[in-house]
Amino acid sequence: MDNSFTVEGVKKTIFGAGSLSQIGEECKALRATRVLLVMDQALSRTDICPQVQEVLKKNRVKGILYSEVTPEPSPTIADNGASLARAEKMDCVIGVGGGSTMDVAKAISVLAKNDGKAMDYIGLGLVKKAGLPTIMVPTTAGTGSEVTFTSVFTMRETKTKGGINSPYLYPHTAILDPELTLGLSPEVTAYTGMDALTHAIESFTSLRAHFISEPISMEAIEIIASSLRGAVFNGKDYAFREGMMQGSYLAGLGLAMAGVGAVHALAYPLGALFDIPHGVANAVMLPYVLEYNYPGNLDKFAMITMAMGEADAFSTDRETAASVADIVFQLSADIGIPQSLRDLNIPEEKIPEMAEGAMKVAVPMANNPRPMTISMVEDIYKEAFEGR
Repeated sequence: MDNSFTVEGVKKTIFGAGSLSQIGEECKALRATRVLLVMDQALSRTDICPQVQEVLKKNRVKGILYSEVTPEPSPTIADNGASLARAEKMDCVIGVGGGSTMDVAKAISVLAKNDGKAMDYIGLGLVKKAGLPTIMVPTTAGTGSEVTFTSVFTMRETKTKGGINSPYLYPHTAILDPELTLGLSPEVTAYTGMDALTHAIESFTSLRAHFISEPISMEAIEIIASSLRGAVFNGKDYAFREGMMQGSYLAGLGLAMAGVGAVHALAYPLGALFDIPHGVANAVMLPYVLEYNYPGNLDKFAMITMAMGEADAFSTDRETAASVADIVFQLSADIGIPQSLRDLNIPEEKIPEMAEGAMKVAVPMANNPRPMTISMVEDIYKEAFEGR
């Protein structure tokens, strides 16, 4: 067995209440005096935007706002941002927001220093040289994009999703301030939290998992399982928000090191064909894929059950592993996640097309702990359509 691996990642992480106040100092450390501040339209209208601008101003850093990011962004949004970054001679890109915003910010950073458009770099290892330095500030606890090397886009013309994947996309600095998540709605907290749980579980069970990634992913599972309900139902409780930010961060690290699996492959067509948000798609598909996957590694899935605090001391390892889907179903139901594709208004007749799309998401499928054929994928979609 080949146990070799390589670990790369974000250069600096700052975590803690009020850590957003350090963003100006981090710009100065990068010798950045002109920065592109990337947000989505909704966040740009909150008090977070002027808060960031004020910190930058105090440190004599000029921030130019780019707020054209939309959910499930198209590549042209990154292209337009890169054109602005070049025109304004930016020397740093700051992404403040959820996964879509941070993905766009990372893509802008490399497009500003590489020829071509975002579509030219969809794939693995196609970026030729480093981009502008980046600072990522997540305002949700879910995607882990602040520590990953991927920028995902939705190509609506072809109804597909794909990502720019390159070590040059690793952010320079991640600033994780749990206070920024205190105002999140229960709904957003729920589906971004389930997104983080998906990353943690899939990176832990990935065929590329190794002795560094595994304990990180396992710790993420434990923290998220103990924090997510509290964050949804008691969103002003800082301890729960801190736990979710920690769990999301660790899940992102695990994802970056070990990759994800079939949940992501089956979730991609939901976003590409029907504009279902990525976190929602993952949340809905996760327990159905777990029902299929657990025989692929009984030991690991039993460990997940135990990490989520639901193990029965009198159960066999197989029984413990098999119960992981039930536990995730219950968690998702408790926090208001839709329980079926029918609940998302996905047409049943689209299942064959969705299955074809899922099979094309090659790397996550290759990482999955149990191999899948297209007929198996169709069966999982059918079960997810009917629900429990």
